Amino acid sequence: MENISSLFENKVRENRGRPAVIEDNRTVTFGELDDMAEAIAATFPEKIHSVGIVMAHGVKMIASILAVLKCGARYVPAEPAFPKGRIHGMMEEAHVDFVLTERPFAEKLQGLALRFYEDEVIGKNIAGCHAATPIDPASPAYVLYTSGTTGRPKGVCVTNGNVCHYVRAFEKEFHIGPGDIVLQYSVCSFDIFVEEVFASLLNGAAIAIPSDQEKSTINALMDFVERHGVTIISGFPYLLADMNRLGKIPPSIRLLISGGDVLREKYVDNLLPQAEVYNTYGPSETTVCATYYRCNEGVPLKDGTYPIGRPVLGTGIEILDKQGRRVPNGQIGEICIFGDGVALGYIGDHEEENKAFEKKAGTRRIYHSGDMGYILPDGNIAFLHRKDSQIMIYGKRVEVSEVESRLNRCKGVKQALVRAFKDEDALAYMVAYVVPEGSEMKVSEIRKELSENLTSFMIPEFFVRMKTIPLNVNGKPDIRELPVVLKEGKYNG
Repeated sequence: MENISSLFENKVRENRGRPAVIEDNRTVTFGELDDMAEAIAATFPEKIHSVGIVMAHGVKMIASILAVLKCGARYVPAEPAFPKGRIHGMMEEAHVDFVLTERPFAEKLQGLALRFYEDEVIGKNIAGCHAATPIDPASPAYVLYTSGTTGRPKGVCVTNGNVCHYVRAFEKEFHIGPGDIVLQYSVCSFDIFVEEVFASLLNGAAIAIPSDQEKSTINALMDFVERHGVTIISGFPYLLADMNRLGKIPPSIRLLISGGDVLREKYVDNLLPQAEVYNTYGPSETTVCATYYRCNEGVPLKDGTYPIGRPVLGTGIEILDKQGRRVPNGQIGEICIFGDGVALGYIGDHEEENKAFEKKAGTRRIYHSGDMGYILPDGNIAFLHRKDSQIMIYGKRVEVSEVESRLNRCKGVKQALVRAFKDEDALAYMVAYVVPEGSEMKVSEIRKELSENLTSFMIPEFFVRMKTIPLNVNGKPDIRELPVVLKEGKYNG
């Protein structure tokens, strides 16, 4: 049965002495990484179901994730910098058996069942003690949390089989293998991380993990890339835009992959002669990417953005109308995705949102993405916009309704609305319109309270004090009467 652990074990046998994880001060081989994962797994209780992972990025984190998967359990990742309330909410809803973490993060995790990497592994000679666990490809591999329409985040549950599907699709398109080195740059809670880690290791390639200092500026990051011979970088379009401004990039880079938001021609015009550049598309609900588009020989749309391309191996896409019928090519409809990447759905009490996952005749499952698009004459797909209040802030999914729900619960807020606008580069930002309870309103205190449950990119950039929220004749908020706060573009030249 093909699962993440079996694919990894195959690559360990083939590449035991080859580099698997590269840090600035150490390189760990496939064999050593497997030994680390076995040692960690051997410390776990029997029959675990879910394990939270809150750790600094590095080889210990990668080994810990592999250890959870070896036990047939799913991992639930959270960045240590996430707000305490958000981490606790995620771990509690996912019913984790415990959170595997490091001592510097203990205070933020107080109240959860914790196991510390330092206590579990360091100094224990237990490599190879873990008994192999039969793992069904349909069993969950991880839960990633995204912004939710109900005012709280929702966890997408992805299976071993979903990930193995994507590993095959990635290898078919990009011919990754031993000798390639992939930059591990993304946060662990976004599915670019899944691509960076599993599409590399399970195809015999290595990953290179920079420190926070090495990620602090684009020049420091490119120094790390050049020093370690990184060949593949996957990231948000804004990372590519920063690289584009440099003029020259390290010669080791052969492939640049943009995902998570629209890719504009001006973000990559200097990069196209230096490497292969791809635009990709895919919600977390369909396991990383559902489409690929090669920009080097492609043509941008009239608005300066690139198409999102064609379905990846093992995936199909249909453009459907409100009644679920296919629309003719060229007409706008909802991008609906089916195939081996469609996840199990959302965990917890998200019955309404789970309706986006539909089972068609036979065994075919389809995910209604909520994204609008159309098929171009050449067969490629063009992405247009969301059909709901969901937006992307620097490549990260945000439900405006979740932000608004949290804001209305803040102390001193009588009523609040949050609306999204676009800057000169057509990138989204949020404005909060607040009617205070009393005569005073301190934005600093509101921001502080929001930060206890929302990540930094989910906090509105601008706050507007309002006496009342204007209403239309139907008694609903009149959006047209709200003042608009304009914002200049960051990537406009």
